[in-house]
Amino acid sequence: MKVGILSDTHIRKGRIIPRFVWEALVDVDTILHAGDIVTESVLEELGLLAPVIAVKGNCDWWVEDLPAKTIIQLGNLKIGITHGYLGKGNNTPLRALNTFLEDEVDMIIFGHSHIPYKTFLNGIMMFNPGSPTERRGQPHFSMGLMTIEDGFYDVQHLFF
Repeated sequence: MKVGILSDTHIRKGRIIPRFVWEALVDVDTILHAGDIVTESVLEELGLLAPVIAVKGNCDWWVEDLPAKTIIQLGNLKIGITHGYLGKGNNTPLRALNTFLEDEVDMIIFGHSHIPYKTFLNGIMMFNPGSPTERRGQPHFSMGLMTIEDGFYDVQHLFF
């Protein structure tokens, strides 16, 4: 299984999802979006490639019917998805982690900071794909790509 991971696309009038992202997502089975979509049509467009599972970010005032957090099962991997702006903690990874304190998850995907992040906290893989449209001081735009096969997973950043 191949999974595309996005956050903080911030698509509004005059902005489009970069070609690199479309090319990276062309053969994925699922797309996970950790919020700050901004325009609902983004979900429809991404949905033409693969099913999309998304959560609401702090800039998603116009995107309806998205949860603040969700938990999904992909293969044997239990994944929590949140934007990362809610919850207790003095930084985005800790807020994301604390959002799922009562849940047993293997991985947490989050966004909000636009900073690519990949590390284990309390035995949970924490992954922020960064942003494909707003670097905010980062050297590159980024997104994530995960493969799940035979009970194992690998998640990586794609920088462009």
